[in-house]
Amino acid sequence: MVNLSSARLVAAIGGLALSGVMGIGVASADPDLTPLINTNCTYAQAMAALNANSPDAAAQITGSPMIQLWLGSFLSAPPAQRQRMLQALQGTRAQQYVGVALQAANTCNNF
Repeated sequence: MVNLSSARLVAAIGGLALSGVMGIGVASADPDLTPLINTNCTYAQAMAALNANSPDAAAQITGSPMIQLWLGSFLSAPPAQRQRMLQALQGTRAQQYVGVALQAANTCNNF
């Protein structure tokens, strides 16, 4: 089980890694994160959805072990932990990529 401090560390790493991703994603004031929090998609499905919907985002993830670690940790976490991980990203530059993540969460079951 992942404790809260480990989750914060993973969220911080993900935030730092995602903050370096340029030119992908769309910021939104208060998006509904429910599809992202409750997704049952695997890492492979999420990456397939990203490749289809946002090849630039997929390439950035593929090129960054830190982002891959964060995404894998996020997808393997239970919904309550995912919500905390997303909350840890609020106010960081990584928050601007929530739109891409939501799009992938909404389509990853097709892959």
